[in-house]
Amino acid sequence: MSMPKPQPGIMDISPYIGGESEAVPNGKLGHVIRLASNEGALGPSAAAIAAFHNHAGEIFRYPDGGSTALRQSLGRHHGIDPGRIVCGAGSDELISLLVGAYAGHGDEVLYSQHGFLMYALAAQAVGARPVAAPEQDLRADVDALLAAVTNRTKLVFIANPNNPTGSYLTVQEIARLQAGLPRDVVLVIDAAYAEYVLRNDYSSGMELVDRCTNVVMIRTFSKMFALGGLRLGWAYCPAAVADVLNRIRGPFNVNSAAQAAALAALDDIAFQDASRTHNTIWRDWAAERLIALGLTVYPTITNFLLVDFAGLEGKDAESARQHLKADGILVRQMGAYGLPTCLRISVGTEDEMRVLVDSLADYLT
Repeated sequence: MSMPKPQPGIMDISPYIGGESEAVPNGKLGHVIRLASNEGALGPSAAAIAAFHNHAGEIFRYPDGGSTALRQSLGRHHGIDPGRIVCGAGSDELISLLVGAYAGHGDEVLYSQHGFLMYALAAQAVGARPVAAPEQDLRADVDALLAAVTNRTKLVFIANPNNPTGSYLTVQEIARLQAGLPRDVVLVIDAAYAEYVLRNDYSSGMELVDRCTNVVMIRTFSKMFALGGLRLGWAYCPAAVADVLNRIRGPFNVNSAAQAAALAALDDIAFQDASRTHNTIWRDWAAERLIALGLTVYPTITNFLLVDFAGLEGKDAESARQHLKADGILVRQMGAYGLPTCLRISVGTEDEMRVLVDSLADYLT
């Protein structure tokens, strides 16, 4: 029987699988401890929740297709041109739009070895070839990335900080990467975790976007702002790239409730400061205690820990994950990222991190 056939390569794509969300509630806290998706530990700000509720009576209206008020607010907060901001249904949509706009069959999309899975999936979806450059000590390697560039390379994605390793490239390293690329190759800096960073040698890349015609920075409201359920991301682009994305995105791609909540979240500076402080305290606390248990915890500037179980006799990442799940704690397996001995653990509340450490201590004894 004949049937519709997808484009070549589509059926070779392994669908993206997000972190688990269902388990038996943890007995000590009475709820499932979800540390698998790097969601903000404190949830959304009260101001964002109120704005969401207040918007309920308007959801029958089409949203502002240009996300005008949100772009203007982002421009004010970051000191950038709102006319060069493009909003999307999560940064995932923006990744797909960028790849679809600048790559096609036979082209190459380059990224770092342990970079975010969506880069490769977006490349495959348009018939392009995903190319992973090797890393050094779980850090993106600028020289390896530049060496992997060919005349077929159309985009280079660099997650900075990187998910799932937690590592980052400095301002100087990112600038050297851009300087070494052909001017017709788009460098996409995925700064999803930028709000958590407290390092003087780090930049989200906005200044490169201002200086260069081939650099795009993308951000999300899913992490620090904890609005993952509303699906909202944004890109800061050269004017010509913003024009391209606005031509191909959906005319109402960002829903009105997301826009309302994001506007309130941006103005709640106290909440952002509290979230950042909480993350730093409990990330570092958990890392110290997991290391004391004999685990390897890689350096991170994000809201998650990459924990390695290699070398522990009779113990491994998957059995540890199942033990945690039985205790009502969900964390992320890393086999799809080429890190099968590791688990990625998001920073949760104080109580959640204490229960996590106790559970892993029980598993390791």
